[in-house]
Amino acid sequence: MAIDLHGKVLVVTGGGTGIGAETALAAAEAGMKVCLCGRRMPPLEETVARIEQAGGQAIAVKLDVTDQESESHLLDTAEKELGPVWAVFANAGRGLNRYVNETSDAEMKALFEVNFFATHRLLAESARRMLAHGQGGHLLACASCLSRFAIPKHGGYAATKASQDMLCQAMRLELKPHGIHVSSVHPITTRTEFFEVAAEHSGNSDYKVIDDAPKLFIQSSRRVANAVIRCLRRPRPEVWTSRIVRMATAIRCVFPTLFDRKVKDTAR
Repeated sequence: MAIDLHGKVLVVTGGGTGIGAETALAAAEAGMKVCLCGRRMPPLEETVARIEQAGGQAIAVKLDVTDQESESHLLDTAEKELGPVWAVFANAGRGLNRYVNETSDAEMKALFEVNFFATHRLLAESARRMLAHGQGGHLLACASCLSRFAIPKHGGYAATKASQDMLCQAMRLELKPHGIHVSSVHPITTRTEFFEVAAEHSGNSDYKVIDDAPKLFIQSSRRVANAVIRCLRRPRPEVWTSRIVRMATAIRCVFPTLFDRKVKDTAR
């Protein structure tokens, strides 16, 4: 039976643009109350305004997910303004276009701080609160299709996403007896500003990942958002937005050499 999302509270990190913003909008359309956060207030306020204009309820919280205790502040605010949190989508992320042997310790640590450690802190604190409430809930993390395979110049990013994936797998088993669902989300290349920011962090703003990707493997943020909402209604362990890529990951496990041959040309 599908879960009625009306009136339930969703918290979304990285909620001002891209997948986060579209998920917030889709959730509001489904009747959820939404708390979205990010480092820049203007895009957050724009998303909140769109939700409110459509008759929904949403609030924006400015914060950096890498700050200690930011997860507690975010959840406290959501609970105070909207009510008990039912679902949390750890969507904030950082990218880097760099060969592994050229990636510094500082760059690798920055990736893990945003993509993994911030996700762990938020999901862990959310789980503790959901356990205390005893009313169940749903935790999600945006782990990427690169959680299952890596391509040149994205080794560090893929490593953080694989770590997110394993975190979700373990928490899913740990929390299932308590009625708390845990799902990992695995988008393919998505049209957002993520790639432009990643290029800036990498010092190669001319490198456009999305321009190199085949059109078959490029999707909209709304496609991912709709898949997340379907998962909230009918929880499942993993959310994949491309059947072809999901099948490719399975083939890669069985025939890694063949897979490597197919992707080697992406090296620059």
